[in-house]
Amino acid sequence: MAHDHAHTPPKDLGPAFRWAVGLNAAYVIVEAFFGFLTGSLALLADAAHNLTDVAGLLIAWGAAVLARKVGNGTYTFGYGRATILAAMLNATAILIGVVVVIWEAAQRFSDPVAVPAPTVLLVALVGIAVNTGSALLFMKSQKDDLNAKGAFLHMAADAAVSGAVVLAAAGIMATGWAWLDPAVAIAVSVLIAWTAWGLLRDSLKLELDGVPENIDRQAVADWIGAQDGVSAVHDLHIWALSTTRTAIAAHVVWQGADADAFIDHVTDELEHDFGIGHVTLQLETAPCERSGACLAL
Repeated sequence: MAHDHAHTPPKDLGPAFRWAVGLNAAYVIVEAFFGFLTGSLALLADAAHNLTDVAGLLIAWGAAVLARKVGNGTYTFGYGRATILAAMLNATAILIGVVVVIWEAAQRFSDPVAVPAPTVLLVALVGIAVNTGSALLFMKSQKDDLNAKGAFLHMAADAAVSGAVVLAAAGIMATGWAWLDPAVAIAVSVLIAWTAWGLLRDSLKLELDGVPENIDRQAVADWIGAQDGVSAVHDLHIWALSTTRTAIAAHVVWQGADADAFIDHVTDELEHDFGIGHVTLQLETAPCERSGACLAL
């Protein structure tokens, strides 16, 4: 019996990345110009963060392109893990940017600078539109792709930043309190750091071959163990090949008549029910008796 080893290619996010990069690059130029013109730290902080996002989007885009390439003699699994590295780099870049912004904002408290709040407010309103639109491009894909989630979080966080800048500008217009500008920069930076830390934690887990968050390892083991003819499952490993592809390898103690049919059934159901698309099973007819070699589930 022939086995079908074709795997569904990752979704093409090229159009989403093209629009997001174009929109954000244009907005960085506009925001930086008005930030320098008005002396607004909140605008400059947002522009700097948007600039790292453009770089992050380019990295994520490049990784997504690599993930679609097939494996070769050297990289037998392909280049899918580039998407995990991209997510890690994006999270790291955001956290570094947050530290810089908070440091600069802290200095501004002792020497507040008056900013033309109406101009800042108008520029930030444009930012809300740009960042919200960019986030929407990745909203659907981010549910199943950590790389797309990184792009989505960048854009969603920037939309929150722009919204906070609008509030700061409105507050300055109403009260004249110049310290609201650095205060908002710090508050939003802390929010961004929280989301970036979650992204860094998840991507680091995948890079270290941890079981993806959306998969219950015990449930997978129990399901395989409940199949006809299976008496034991051991040495079960589940890891990420990319931010969208998951692999499993396991030793299965099985007594049956048609090994090909069994493997085809398990392979199809693991992909359908658990989203595991790369399945490797070693069928055994007797329980594992190698001392220390059989990993418990």
